Amino acid sequence: MAAPSALRDDATLVSHAVVELARRTHFPVAFGGLEHDGAVHVSSIVGARTRSIEGLVVHASRGLGGRALVERRPRMTLDYRTSRSITHDYDRAILGEGIATLFAVPVLVGGTARGVLYCGSWAQAPVGEVEARPAFDVAGELGTELRVRAEVERRLQSAPTPEGGLSAGAREEIRESYAQLRSIAATVGDDSVRRRLEDVEGRLAALTGDTPVTTPDPDVHLSRREIDVLACAAVGSTNGEIATTLQLRETTVKSYLASAMAKLDASTRHAAVTRARRAGLLP
Repeated sequence: MAAPSALRDDATLVSHAVVELARRTHFPVAFGGLEHDGAVHVSSIVGARTRSIEGLVVHASRGLGGRALVERRPRMTLDYRTSRSITHDYDRAILGEGIATLFAVPVLVGGTARGVLYCGSWAQAPVGEVEARPAFDVAGELGTELRVRAEVERRLQSAPTPEGGLSAGAREEIRESYAQLRSIAATVGDDSVRRRLEDVEGRLAALTGDTPVTTPDPDVHLSRREIDVLACAAVGSTNGEIATTLQLRETTVKSYLASAMAKLDASTRHAAVTRARRAGLLP
């Protein structure tokens, strides 16, 4: 079971996702929650006209969301009241809100369903690719944020913290996490999600305790992609591995490396990484 503080953080992420779900899909009702103790606990609701959905707990395999959870794929019903493909355990909540069309999308993290997001309409409303795609995107972005935070927490909890600061091994773990974070952020299309991931990157980088020993040249600015490539190079990735991680061509990776090396006045990638760290550009 997750710790209470972790659940509060999860609820904040779900709240952001549900707001985005309503905004992007234009469904009048959006709600969702994460799974714990074998059920999805609805923690955020947008657009509801009644309070019937509040506190809804959807158990695995039950109702539309329970099916989406165990099957790990979206489920939809155009007429919830007459649907024969789902159990009707939650009619009081769903029909109490007056929902006719209901669309449920699982939130996947590493192939595991961590929760469900719902879109609802009071009238029957066909859900095609145009309507479904934004919901898939929001669920995917929430899954990415959960995956990133879980990985960071795992590494930080396992890192030794002797008196006087982190050990060398722990710092390398954090640097590897930083590189992974940047590679994940590079694949996220939504600017607001990317900004939140970059905030996590900054906090993670600060944990190494490294203080820049030189002041960066104000005329030298590395682009986001140049820092992405350097962060991967810093943990020993080859050009081919960097290309795969960041979904770039290998020639493009070489170009970013060359550009970063030139800006940092470094003759090798290792020297570029060292100077970037001294300048506070990398952990």
